[in-house]
Amino acid sequence: MATDNPTQITLLRGDITEEHVDAVVNAANSSLLGGGGVDGAIHRRGGPAILEECRELRGSHYANGLPAGQAVATTAGDLPARWVIHTVGPVYSAAQDRSGLLASCFTESLRVAQELGADSVAFPAISTGVYSWPVDDAARIAARSVRTAQRTVPDIRFVLFDDQALSAFEAAFEREA
Repeated sequence: MATDNPTQITLLRGDITEEHVDAVVNAANSSLLGGGGVDGAIHRRGGPAILEECRELRGSHYANGLPAGQAVATTAGDLPARWVIHTVGPVYSAAQDRSGLLASCFTESLRVAQELGADSVAFPAISTGVYSWPVDDAARIAARSVRTAQRTVPDIRFVLFDDQALSAFEAAFEREA
């Protein structure tokens, strides 16, 4: 670990919108204006304040949208968190290696969380929904990324939506231990 502070990594099945953490990571689409899956759930539960800040970002720094692999923070609105860290995962391609972009989603989100002063962050299984990344491979990339990140936070949680994802992440973190 690249930090003097020990990091606790927790894997659990649940609803990321119910996590009481400093920062929730949103598997956003590049528009930052909401969508389906985790993105839609975070925007619905967090309320209009998140969308308002996302629109401001689109009107300034991210006029063309947030590129894959990058991360940016907004308020968490009505979520039981302080911030939402939006990151855009890559769409899976068997013909092109995009694993570096997926790894960047985790490391950039941790960088943003640390810059915010977050002590806890909750991640979903980025890119495994409509972006079709195989969950076993996404879990491997996530485990390696957070274990080797230059910047981190003391409490990292992976909040997985179903048993298949939870099992894949448990196996990946066991291999990366």
